[in-house]
Amino acid sequence: MNDQTMPATEAQITDLQQQFGDLIASVNQHVVGQPLIAQQVVEAMLANGHVILQGPPGVAKTRMARLLFQSLEGSFNRIQFTPDLLPSDLIGGAILDHSTQQFAFQRGPLFANYILADEINRAPAKVQSALLEAMEERQISSGETSYALPPPFFVIATQNPIEHDGTWDLPQAQLDRFMFQINIDYANALGEKDILDLLLDEAQQHQSADDKVKQSISISDLLQAQRQVREVHVSAPVRDYIVRLLTTLRAEPTPLQGVTEHLAHPASSRGSITLAAVAKARAWLDGRDYVVPEDVRDLAVGTLAHRVALTYRAEADGIKKESLIERLVEHVDLV
Repeated sequence: MNDQTMPATEAQITDLQQQFGDLIASVNQHVVGQPLIAQQVVEAMLANGHVILQGPPGVAKTRMARLLFQSLEGSFNRIQFTPDLLPSDLIGGAILDHSTQQFAFQRGPLFANYILADEINRAPAKVQSALLEAMEERQISSGETSYALPPPFFVIATQNPIEHDGTWDLPQAQLDRFMFQINIDYANALGEKDILDLLLDEAQQHQSADDKVKQSISISDLLQAQRQVREVHVSAPVRDYIVRLLTTLRAEPTPLQGVTEHLAHPASSRGSITLAAVAKARAWLDGRDYVVPEDVRDLAVGTLAHRVALTYRAEADGIKKESLIERLVEHVDLV
């Protein structure tokens, strides 16, 4: 299927929206206590972006990614990032073919539709940069040759913010390539009970969540949904609202007290582009062909917080990036 495909009918659009709604519901059945995260991950995928899940060990980051990818047609590779990993372990390299006495390129695990980059901050910068090219350019370079990655290409990265030994923080330039950074915390008491019940039931039935999740969405359906998301309308007032959010972060026209003085640098223009793209996905999932300001407001924290950098003083004072974006949203009027 390509971009020359005939426009989808209203019934086809509704059916696709239902499929992705069912996908979110299916993941939430097997990952309890985190009801909004699956929706945000799917929204990023529909907007052709990537996601980083950040949280302590044991909060189902890997489980969620694996269950989602098993519901999708296409190839899936999980890469465990470790300090001794090399770029060639991701992209592949030239291998001598003894039958021909010539070197042939052996493709690495990044040549897949869906990538789970587990504990991405445990690999050094040169490995992270190999993933960065694939995420941003949808291609992989080895020597003088570049290899295009077939669509769709979607990365879910995870990282544990607790441990610092043997880790390399992602540079701001690479964080900026992720559409969402989703922070996952421990479940509350009710959620913890649901998690325990779910896992005990799976053990009793001798059946894991992997056995219950079935492939439900084809590659052609996903690409068609991404095309439909791109066609969602963003009106001039909504575009103006997005611009005002970003320029306010840059102290234009005036500084916003309680926000701008804590920032070493604000979000780049990629922030506004990303916010508009994922707002389109939210609107599409809600059955609308237009974005409303509330879509932007609800998604601002997840798409902007990881794109700003705090001053040393703000970090020392324990100020959270998310709280600054929440204050920004409260201050900037919708219209």
